[in-house]
Amino acid sequence: MKHLFAIFLLLTAPLAALAAEVARSSPPMTGAPLLAPLPASGATAAPLKRQLKDFYFSAARRGDTAMLQEFVHASYNLDTRTEQGYTALTLAAYQGHAAAVELLLNAGADPCAQDRRGNTALMGAIFKGELRIAKRLMGAKCQPDQRNHAGQTAAMYAALFQRSVILQELVEHGADLDTADQAGNTAKSLGRGEFK
Repeated sequence: MKHLFAIFLLLTAPLAALAAEVARSSPPMTGAPLLAPLPASGATAAPLKRQLKDFYFSAARRGDTAMLQEFVHASYNLDTRTEQGYTALTLAAYQGHAAAVELLLNAGADPCAQDRRGNTALMGAIFKGELRIAKRLMGAKCQPDQRNHAGQTAAMYAALFQRSVILQELVEHGADLDTADQAGNTAKSLGRGEFK
């Protein structure tokens, strides 16, 4: 716990300075403060852990590789999840932060992790049109026909959103275009604009 508190202090110092600068140069803001107060001595570790988790996911959403690297150096669990089941890798991929995706993959983040709906970072990258990131994620050792909870695959996403280059590469990685989701849709039918 002492190590996590030291990381917390390391991470919050630049953010506290940034928050002070924003406060000086911006009109008054309403809502929650940028940083919650530090827990008092003897307080439970839960608020600190929650705040570290928030910093981690915020860094992934922003593509802040310097902060993500601090979490890697601290041996933070890279597959920690948000309430929706998103990992930092999923958030970075969805937001188009290729350098953050690369850092997290190289540090051991699970590219096959699924959120609460069963979607993966690859599915998110395809949905958002982040083709460079999608290509990188296809190089991971995930099943080419990994399904979400609706039975959809990355190939179905690529076909639906007309990502033909990605669809072809998925086929080259072994994706089956005839695999059907729970509604009976296949990548082939979705590519033709046919929905069930």
